[in-house]
Amino acid sequence: MTLLQEIIRRKRDGDALGEAEISKMAMGIADGSASEGQVAAFAMAVFLNGMDTAETIALTRAMRDSGAVITWDRDRFPGPILDKHSTGGVGDKVSLILAPVIAACGGHVPMISGRGLGHTGGTLDKLDSIPGYRSTPDIATFQRVVRQAGCAIIGQTSDLAPAGARLYAVRDVTATVESIPLITASILSKKLAAGLDGLVMDVKTGSGAFMVERSDARLLARAIVDVATGAGVPTTALLSDMNQVLGNSAGNALEIRETVDYLTGAARDPRLDTVVRALGREMLRIGDLAGDDCEADAKISAALDGGGAAARFASMVAALGGPADLLEQPDRHLPQAPTVVAAFAAHAGIIQAIDTRAVGLGVVSLGGGRHRAEDRIDPAVGLSAVKGIGEAVGPDDPLAMVHAPSQDAADRAAASLAKAFTISDRAVAVAPVILERIEATR
Repeated sequence: MTLLQEIIRRKRDGDALGEAEISKMAMGIADGSASEGQVAAFAMAVFLNGMDTAETIALTRAMRDSGAVITWDRDRFPGPILDKHSTGGVGDKVSLILAPVIAACGGHVPMISGRGLGHTGGTLDKLDSIPGYRSTPDIATFQRVVRQAGCAIIGQTSDLAPAGARLYAVRDVTATVESIPLITASILSKKLAAGLDGLVMDVKTGSGAFMVERSDARLLARAIVDVATGAGVPTTALLSDMNQVLGNSAGNALEIRETVDYLTGAARDPRLDTVVRALGREMLRIGDLAGDDCEADAKISAALDGGGAAARFASMVAALGGPADLLEQPDRHLPQAPTVVAAFAAHAGIIQAIDTRAVGLGVVSLGGGRHRAEDRIDPAVGLSAVKGIGEAVGPDDPLAMVHAPSQDAADRAAASLAKAFTISDRAVAVAPVILERIEATR
């Protein structure tokens, strides 16, 4: 029987590992028979020497199979099991909107999401700002809610892809987070454990994304699409622009409020709407719920304008312990910061560029995100009415409204926010929000 250290040595020396070797390493990571040092050494060997597509597929499957894999009774779940995943950004509340949209179009969406760390917000943290919402139910409850509402957004439970959870914790403290094979296997092992029929990726690039350079985002998207498809889950990816806040809010309860406004039709930011619809078209086509983009667009519009998507969201929230009247009375239930002030630019003009990472870190500094995994979050703080590139600002047009725990915190955040925006009197071309589409290599 091959020793774990021999598997590590072969990858250290640049050899391609076989499926059995990768499976042994994944099980060792999951059951603790691989020491912390061995897990770290394996991660560094992969970081330095990479993995080919076959190796990454094998690692993804092995990490998926290290825990429970959800199965779906097709008599009770006749529609396709679909999901969407984003690599993270500032103000990205697309998952909150898209899951109920696809549910209203006939799909089932069992979405396993994460928490925020660094400058990006986490979908689970946003949902946790809803009083009573249970973001980590057991699998039986998860499946019941998906059947009842058509969608459920929850966090990773301890019995889903445990090898991936342990490997990620080690990567986070060994400077191996940026490895594309390890990122790919980490994302996909959780998604494949949900028993999906199809997956759509939103890979973000720009100043507010982890993959700042478009070329790096393209490499990651290509790896995820090819590995997921090779592992048996048809997958496509869109590259989207994260050089400004997506939508007009950043912060947990504030993004839930914007989600409610979007679903009810009270307000729909155009860039946010573009991303929702583009990813929705991909999901409906990959799940055979629409034959082409025109049919998909019509179904999405019907789900939104007819109230079906809003009803699915309300059903999901109530089934997972949240208030049944969240859509009707969001301000009654969502926490609100005690101090709200306008943040102004240093001078009037047109927004030329935004350091979106700095904007996200500004939300973190208010208490709306984490520096460390164990940090507590203030769900009420953040930014609303955030301006975008190409918009005018001045004495009557603030950059954003700052929601803060105190006046001092609001003043500091407003001053910091002003430094993140580049202002001049020139008109500026605004980049499209959807940049590329990537499908599996044939």
